[in-house]
Amino acid sequence: MTTPPPGVPFGANPELRGERQGPFVDLQTHTTASDGALPPTTVVEAAKAAELAAIAITDHDTVDGLDEANIAGARLGVRIVPGVELSSNFEGEEMHMLGLHMRDLDVMATALSSFRVGRVDRSEQIVAILNRAGIPVTMEAVLRHADGGAVGRPHIARAMVDGGWVHEFREAFDKWIGAGKPAYVPKEQFAASDAIALVHRAGGITVWAHPGELATPARVGRLAALGLDAVEVLHPSHPPYVQNKILNAVNELGLLPSGGSDWHGTTDGYRRLGGQQVPMEWLVRQDALVASRFAVSTGH
Repeated sequence: MTTPPPGVPFGANPELRGERQGPFVDLQTHTTASDGALPPTTVVEAAKAAELAAIAITDHDTVDGLDEANIAGARLGVRIVPGVELSSNFEGEEMHMLGLHMRDLDVMATALSSFRVGRVDRSEQIVAILNRAGIPVTMEAVLRHADGGAVGRPHIARAMVDGGWVHEFREAFDKWIGAGKPAYVPKEQFAASDAIALVHRAGGITVWAHPGELATPARVGRLAALGLDAVEVLHPSHPPYVQNKILNAVNELGLLPSGGSDWHGTTDGYRRLGGQQVPMEWLVRQDALVASRFAVSTGH
């Protein structure tokens, strides 16, 4: 178990202390529209089975899964929060920026169209490096795993497992395609300021996803000055003392908390749909911010 630094007790913030009461929401999930293992309908069905009131579909650099998710959500009585996870960079550090509650998906889809091409180019470069290293994985196999969605390294990893070149999914990253490994190729990223501006143009709010120890009050403050709206407090990678530190910074800066499982449709003992017990009240607060901005923009 991770031990907090001296003077930072577990669960010190009242919002995080004790057993939270439902209903719960999950504001970060992934589908086959990007690197998830399950199609949007199945993800929504799983959310219904988990008794979640709402989920955000936040596929990487694409909004293609949202139409299908909305249909399933309407049928099953699960609210779908339209989202996306943008590959971003701030002060030399890679970061992921969630866009939630977007009202104009066409704005986001248009901006991301070049990223889809860039993802294919990057995957082709990785495959070429692997081929030169004696691993004959093919783009055809990778694209089969992508199944029309935004292609990425998880699809390459699954193709490598299928071919027997690695024993398991994680091994592909640890030995070959993870950051700093022989076949790693950096991906195209938004500047954080551009990601924030894009989400706002699409009518949504911005959430710094799974920031971990990077979310110092000073850094969160600098992002807030660029227009950041919220920070992901609850995430499987955040031990309690990190949750507490982030939530304190969020409250001090007048930002909003968020949280999600980062579920990709697999059972790995790490990410579990609904496992973060994100309180509905956090979603209500996000709704209020979105509504107030919409009222200002329309003059109502």
